[in-house]
Amino acid sequence: MFTSLELFSGAGGLACGLEAAGFQHKAFVEFNKDACLSLRKNYSSEIVQEADVRNVDFNNFSSVDLIAGGPPCQPFSLGGKHLGKDDNRDMFPYAIKAIETLSPKAFIFENVKGLLRESFADYFEYIIRRLRQPSHEATSFVSWTKHLTSLRHDQSLDGGNAEYNVSYALLNVADYGVPQTRERVVIVGLRDDLNLSWKFPKPTHSRERLQWEKYSTNEYWERHKVKKSEWDATTTELKMLKEELINKFGMFPPTGSAWLTVRDAISNLPSPNSDHGIQDHIYRDGARSYSGHSGSDYDQPSKTIKAGGHGVPGGENMIRFRNDKIRYFTVLEAKRIQTFPDDYVISGTWGEAMRQIGNAVPVRLAHAIGAELFGLLSANTHSRYKPSTQLRKRVAV
Repeated sequence: MFTSLELFSGAGGLACGLEAAGFQHKAFVEFNKDACLSLRKNYSSEIVQEADVRNVDFNNFSSVDLIAGGPPCQPFSLGGKHLGKDDNRDMFPYAIKAIETLSPKAFIFENVKGLLRESFADYFEYIIRRLRQPSHEATSFVSWTKHLTSLRHDQSLDGGNAEYNVSYALLNVADYGVPQTRERVVIVGLRDDLNLSWKFPKPTHSRERLQWEKYSTNEYWERHKVKKSEWDATTTELKMLKEELINKFGMFPPTGSAWLTVRDAISNLPSPNSDHGIQDHIYRDGARSYSGHSGSDYDQPSKTIKAGGHGVPGGENMIRFRNDKIRYFTVLEAKRIQTFPDDYVISGTWGEAMRQIGNAVPVRLAHAIGAELFGLLSANTHSRYKPSTQLRKRVAV
């Protein structure tokens, strides 16, 4: 069994997926009080360390096989002020310090798409080069730009002097069975002495397959018993869409599974304002639509579940039904959109719970990456332990 240390754990979306993939968590380090409460509800409280990672001495930790986490993304968020390297919330240097100290077999870090903004290109290169060579620290009072120049000189084009082989990719979580369009940068590193080659898992779901099932075979609507008058396209549009699909794919459907929609994720739940007695499924009043806050189409993958609220860029967490009515997601529905198990406990008020859920790595994406990594490490060590192929008490999608 491979062990892991998770930094910037949040509510534990990444942890939940990695656990299902076979990793055993040795410790969580998280600063937010409510997120720590959530972690303690789902894991042993003994391994939850409520602390600022900047003040953590990693020499006090035992060795682990994996370091994983989501360094706070606000410095690079498309909804933030884009301070990046100049923002004191940038936690990548502390994640790199943990790697240098503990020398794990591998690491996984997840961050926002904004990390790849052109304006951050040099700093992103700096992050990647530091991850390749964690021991190459800057001396006192040396700027990151000068340190980058030194790293460029020290690391040849063929990866010379690298301590870790580092790969990164921009992934859309919808492509991995998450009922949500959410693009995230995932960085994976493997210790160089292991001589392992990383490949990101292939997508299992596609937008094209969803379109095929909606407009070519109509099986999506039939599966959900939706009347034709409530479909998301008129008869004329349906004919055009079907012709486009046949011209592109012929008579054979796109391979793989269809993107999952909001309806797929939550349609088996009762109305939140009915007398149901289901935990975390409580109606919240006050949803309103305005420019940039139109809600997630019921028959499409959800827009990105965000950590913000009204007035915060991207802070909408609403459903828009076929009749154009809108309402907020309940906590349970948001958990399903992020593919948390129904019984996974998120502590705090609605707003706090939505913040934690919005900040989390979708569990299915974490599982896909974790299972790929576990298999790679297992093959290298001839481990007899097999990763799980199923998440515990999975969502009904």
